[in-house]
Amino acid sequence: MSTDSIIVLSPELTPSDRLILENLAHDIRAHHQAPSHGAVNAADKTAGFNANPPSRPENGTANGGVLGCESCKPSQDRDSRDVATLAGLNDPVSQDFEPTVFPSWDMRHMKAHLPPNVYRDILLPYVSWAQTVARYKTDAVMVTHLIMYFTTSLPSAIWLFYHFSYLHGVAHVFLQGWYIGAYTLLRHQHIHQRGVLVKRSWMQLFDHAFPYVMDPLMGHTWNSYFYHHVKHHHVEGNGPDDLSSTVRYQRDNIWHFAHYVGRFYFFVWLDLPLYFIRKGRWTTGLRAAFWELLNYTAIVLLLRYNFRASLFTFLIPLLVMRLGLMVGNWGQHAFVDADEPDSDYRSSITLIDVPSNRYCYNDGYHTSHHLNPLRHWRDHPVHFLQSKEIYGREHALVFHNIDYLMITIRLMMHDYEHLAQCLVPIGNQINMSMEQRVAMLKRHTRKFSEEEIQQKFGIAKGQ
Repeated sequence: MSTDSIIVLSPELTPSDRLILENLAHDIRAHHQAPSHGAVNAADKTAGFNANPPSRPENGTANGGVLGCESCKPSQDRDSRDVATLAGLNDPVSQDFEPTVFPSWDMRHMKAHLPPNVYRDILLPYVSWAQTVARYKTDAVMVTHLIMYFTTSLPSAIWLFYHFSYLHGVAHVFLQGWYIGAYTLLRHQHIHQRGVLVKRSWMQLFDHAFPYVMDPLMGHTWNSYFYHHVKHHHVEGNGPDDLSSTVRYQRDNIWHFAHYVGRFYFFVWLDLPLYFIRKGRWTTGLRAAFWELLNYTAIVLLLRYNFRASLFTFLIPLLVMRLGLMVGNWGQHAFVDADEPDSDYRSSITLIDVPSNRYCYNDGYHTSHHLNPLRHWRDHPVHFLQSKEIYGREHALVFHNIDYLMITIRLMMHDYEHLAQCLVPIGNQINMSMEQRVAMLKRHTRKFSEEEIQQKFGIAKGQ
């Protein structure tokens, strides 16, 4: 298969993602140009990049373009170089170190485009200060986000209670809709690392306290994300006892998806505590129930106090967030290989895309996250490149130019052709035709029978 491997480089990709896609495209091209594949034909030359924008130089790699044959050097040397580059971006003592400060702009671009005095006298002092507040020097962006939330979202919500208008209420919902993705992944880092700010005095206190203020405004209930995601989902790993497992569903069926979302919407308050109780973890179950029901009670009381303001600041964000969480988890675990469904490589996916990785803390590297839930978000690209041979041997799935939301939507549309075009083939997948890719993806979305679940997961399990 040499005609279908077109990798699209978005100009908004992070430096790490761009390097990884270039590396994977090099592997595809080198495979097709190997002697066993004969001379390179015109179609093979398109097997690397279809860069955006197309006006960029053909042979340049730093800014995109179609990589020329002269770039097909021994893969091991290239891999070592690229891994060193990625590691340097994360290492504060490296000359290549580059902290994340704003999600939309990299430091290298701000240095190139900002007026020198603004970069020197405003940006660099802010970055230096933010690095003293963030737990990791790479994570100045988390300080940026917290400042943004507490200076926009919180005052906006307070003002709605003081002086409500429908125009402001709708604008507030749209603002929160823009924020909730990045906030959720900030909290994702927070619940796994037990905080995102430095562990000292009042800063540690703020680090512990801010979720109790911001979570309800962003559609989360108090501590439920921690109990559901850390204490439950990562324990079960999309297996049969996972309340958010996809294995009992046909993942391209809209009615199965509606059941999946509806169960979480209306019964998670009961399902999660009962899960812990079934596992003999009574204390955790009671805590999960306490925080969930306490949050519901607080919302009901606020609705009685000021219905309109509470509707726009608490209830609508909650409904939107719960839908978003289920759409995202469906996309993350839609493709499950029946040959080894309990493998993290074969029950989760990797996305190299802009929304997931630039704006949501490398959330696209979901396989890497399941392999090591404590891995720092900036370390996912390094791990992936270091382990790409293992990913290939384990038949892991890597997509690009698509996010979890669009994966779910494309599945509901039965648009497997588009999904296959977004697949970045690794390992033996490079030899697949487009039709074979489509067939593979369809196999990975089918519902498991209870007999299969008992066989594949070793023992009979029930939710």
